[in-house]
Amino acid sequence: MSERIKQRILESAAVKQLMLEDEDLLSGLESLSRDCLSCLREDGKIIFAGNGGSFADAQHISAEFTSRFMFDRHSLASIALGTNGSAISAIGNDYGFEYIFSRELSSIAGKKDVFIGITTSGNSPNILRAVEIAAEKKIRHAAFTGETGGELSGVCECLKVPSKITARIQECHILMGHILCELVEEAFFNKQEI
Repeated sequence: MSERIKQRILESAAVKQLMLEDEDLLSGLESLSRDCLSCLREDGKIIFAGNGGSFADAQHISAEFTSRFMFDRHSLASIALGTNGSAISAIGNDYGFEYIFSRELSSIAGKKDVFIGITTSGNSPNILRAVEIAAEKKIRHAAFTGETGGELSGVCECLKVPSKITARIQECHILMGHILCELVEEAFFNKQEI
């Protein structure tokens, strides 16, 4: 039993080591952090969406902005799509599950906002549709994905975790979300740049 535990920890550490060596991922995360900082400074909001475990991740990362992360401070504007059960059931019933995020995003997204989709495969139809809406509204958008970026890699910037294993990807998405929040929080409240 303890060997399996050690193996999973080693696998997680190995993916994070690959992330450290991935200049595209690192520069993409830094650039997205700068854009989120600009968004909040201009009274925009950061909007997240994901399915399943990534739905929980979207809520988790959004909560770090609206509550606190590294220190006590004022709330930062952020929301996770899909948290209104009535809206999700109505949209899913009337239009289809692939529209649950795009319908909501189209109603609340403003020009200064940033949209971040979270999907391990990069192939989630409802995230793809939300990215289409973000592009139509001309708001900054990106996605946290796994190794290939899936279909999303052809339509938006993807910050690709170098793994095909869902659990390892999700662990790294939370790490990326925490880094994003820390960089933005510190720069916003200390009036610095990233």
